Amino acid sequence: MFYLQQLINGLTQGSMYALMAIGLAMIIGIVGLVSFVNGEVIMIGAFGGFFALSVLKLNAFWAMLFGFAASALLSVGIEYVCYRPFRTKPTNNALISTIGLSIFIKSLGQVVFGTEPKFVPDAFGIKYVAIGEIRVGYVQIAILATVVLLSGILQYVLNRTRMGISLRAVSMDKQAAALLGVNVNHTVLIGNLIGCGLGGVSGVLMGIYYNSVQAIMGASVAMKAFAAVVFGGLTSIPGAAIGGVILGIVENFAVTAFSSGYRDIVAFVILIGVLLWRPSGILG
Repeated sequence: MFYLQQLINGLTQGSMYALMAIGLAMIIGIVGLVSFVNGEVIMIGAFGGFFALSVLKLNAFWAMLFGFAASALLSVGIEYVCYRPFRTKPTNNALISTIGLSIFIKSLGQVVFGTEPKFVPDAFGIKYVAIGEIRVGYVQIAILATVVLLSGILQYVLNRTRMGISLRAVSMDKQAAALLGVNVNHTVLIGNLIGCGLGGVSGVLMGIYYNSVQAIMGASVAMKAFAAVVFGGLTSIPGAAIGGVILGIVENFAVTAFSSGYRDIVAFVILIGVLLWRPSGILG
């Protein structure tokens, strides 16, 4: 029963990692490069949810909307500052600019929000469903349901809508998509907005689950998201989801077997192992 309880806890953590990894996989696929500002995007989303819950006293649904909106708004700035000016240039300027913007947002966040963790009110209370000796909290059920729902909506958009077809076309070949009449700049902006928005929602869920957010959380969550994406395959959305879930489960069992100090080590070990064993990821 103990290990089954830890598995449920791992699935909850893994679902949050999966959501942020799905967002990052979308950004990498659509934009065509790894974004080093993704951690700060998640952090801004987390503080958007914190503002809704703590200041406006709204519920978790509105907190996720605020988190999505905050990160989506930031994605527009990232597009015009880091991506669009260098899209046609064969240099690494776009990649380098995301590093600079990450440092800027992190420093600005520490000035505005402070360096201490901020307490996030419990949005679902301490209620739980008991199945024998296993306890599943309402917050865990809500997180799992949210991630599944958002993943389903994303799959519908990508496979059943005109915008989804444009997004997939641009991710395959921007020049060919442009020749077929796709507005590449607009499509990349939408794809980046969706990916960053999903990252913002994952930040809100993490704040609700751990009851805290802080301005320096970006580095840690970005590393988890990147490890999950590499594990699944850089541009594979299903692979990113699988990688995030596996990372959460393995991380949770490692903390149980050893100590909480091994939490971040697990992500690095998985990242290095996948790069050595299968660089293209489990789904390529």
